[in-house]
Amino acid sequence: MSIPSSADSIIVLDFETTGLSPQQGDRAIEIGAVKLHQGEVIDRFQSLMNPGFRVSGFIEGYTGITNNMLRSAPSCAEVMDQFADFIQGSNLLAHNASFDQRFLDAELALICRNYAGKFACTLLVSRRLHQETSSHKLGDLVKYHRIENDGVFHRALADAEMTARLWQVQLNALKDKYAISQPSFELMAKIAKTPKASVEQMLRKEALK
Repeated sequence: MSIPSSADSIIVLDFETTGLSPQQGDRAIEIGAVKLHQGEVIDRFQSLMNPGFRVSGFIEGYTGITNNMLRSAPSCAEVMDQFADFIQGSNLLAHNASFDQRFLDAELALICRNYAGKFACTLLVSRRLHQETSSHKLGDLVKYHRIENDGVFHRALADAEMTARLWQVQLNALKDKYAISQPSFELMAKIAKTPKASVEQMLRKEALK
């Protein structure tokens, strides 16, 4: 299955988890994702998942996901098997993508599933395209760019939706400032890895191609 090279055809995902590190036993408790095709949302995926143990009071308060909600949720294995099917044939996007990629890789490894897509990161792209902003947290960027939202954060599908809208802001910035109207996924990944001081020159060269 070929993977679209266009940056506006992608799956945007977000995990809520029991902690910061799957290597220390933390698990996913919710996954939310939106599938974009040419910038339009064409599908969604959302599910709570039972990690097999009680989550802390801090996580309950932070996410709003309670142990009572998780008690009747399907297992991580069941949800992640369905999600592995959902993401096949797509590149992937998240805000602070290294976090979500760690949990995606860890959860899929437990059920012997994998994926072929690559990851891009709206946080890293923001640090390069919008260096004037004082914070690159998702909520702060939503406020800075005046992105329409319902005020819900730290729930997976809501955060995935906000990240998708932020991504569109970033794609529009390339069009408006550099006349790059159809950026590839590879270009966005390159922006994320380019030193801040070199981004302007790199994009101006890209615009001449």
